[in-house]
Amino acid sequence: MADDKQDMSDDSAEEMDVASDESDGEDTMEEHTEESKVYLPGETLKDGEQLVCDESAYVMYHQAQTGAPCLSFDILCDSLGDKRESFPLTCYTVSGTQGERGHTNHVIVMKMNNLHRTSKEQKPDTEEESDEESDDDDDDEKKPELETALIQHTGCVNRIRATNIGDKSIAASWSEVGKVYIWDLTRPLQAVNDSNIMAVYTRNEESPPPVFSFSGHQTEGYAVDWSPTTPGRLATGDCTKNIHVWNPQQGGTWHVDQRPFKGHTSSVEDIQWSPNEANVFASCSVDKSVRVWDARQSPSKACMLTASDAHDRDVNVIHWNRNEPFILSGGDDGMIKVWDLRLFQSGKFVAAFKHHTAPITSLEWNPNDSSVFAASGSDDQITVWDLGVEKDSIEQQDSEPDVPPQLLFIHQGQTDIKELHWHPQLPGVMISTAHSGFNVFRTISV
Repeated sequence: MADDKQDMSDDSAEEMDVASDESDGEDTMEEHTEESKVYLPGETLKDGEQLVCDESAYVMYHQAQTGAPCLSFDILCDSLGDKRESFPLTCYTVSGTQGERGHTNHVIVMKMNNLHRTSKEQKPDTEEESDEESDDDDDDEKKPELETALIQHTGCVNRIRATNIGDKSIAASWSEVGKVYIWDLTRPLQAVNDSNIMAVYTRNEESPPPVFSFSGHQTEGYAVDWSPTTPGRLATGDCTKNIHVWNPQQGGTWHVDQRPFKGHTSSVEDIQWSPNEANVFASCSVDKSVRVWDARQSPSKACMLTASDAHDRDVNVIHWNRNEPFILSGGDDGMIKVWDLRLFQSGKFVAAFKHHTAPITSLEWNPNDSSVFAASGSDDQITVWDLGVEKDSIEQQDSEPDVPPQLLFIHQGQTDIKELHWHPQLPGVMISTAHSGFNVFRTISV
């Protein structure tokens, strides 16, 4: 399989400030700043106005391309340490392609390294001229790089999720052909980390086969999640409402109960294991419900809690807070809701946010701040929210943009955004994927 080593783009995200273009060409930067205002998605630009990116809003921003669209991915935890904030940064991901019919699809192991700070630190005026030449010389050294190792995959990858079992990185992929595959990523990770191994991997067109597969779903699906408390335990859900729980066995294999967990009346769209209860998981569905299950019970009796009309339309995604008894949900209605499990059976959410104008495609709590979460929508926006923020006064409300007070940041620049993840080892860093490629960024707001 061919690898792909290339420079990653560090172009800025879609512009977020509106500046007037009616000047005579001799305005100072300060004058432009005074005329600028915050742009909110959906606003119509006036004659003479143009979008200008406020680069100071990003600590880091880079783009990456993989050829065929990768509309699902997951972050691979590494051994480089936790809470890494010193630049340059390195991160690893695994993704899956959705190539056109007749094209070979792949699982792609990616290493993005040499990720430098995007926003420049302010320097005294006396230092700027003397540092100008050295800054130019450093540009080439600061270009981010992308290494990829490919694995052939049967059918498009609907969704892919990764975990660590012992010292190995393992991924599970949902295929459009109705099978779930398990992959050992050891060899492709060795390839992206070592140019000599990569040369052999490429020359021999290596493509490690799946270590396990399951075809008991009989149709395709999207829901898949690894248990964070029991290494190797997996849950998968399909488009005909069935959920199967996988239990790891000795010898690197799995036992999958052929009896499906039943309760949903339509396609299961997402699954999330509890971060602290080994036998509890949640699911959401096209049937508009969110359900909580006890895996110790028989599949026909395992559903413990149900929010029957969690959204007005399909519930696409859910995410479980690591530290608080909260679950996020996002639906085709564009709504984001926060559920307190202590009040779940009543069907009452504790918070709801309507900013996105199209279906929610992904959402996730910040692993380092239990009050902060991010969401993406089919309206080409990624939004960052903080539940701890409130309006201070009526006066402030009159002078601020007409958005929910909890909305911290809007990131744009990608087309048809499908997934986002916070990096658990790089505080504040998010990675997102869309038809237009990957973004890796950190905003000044988190």
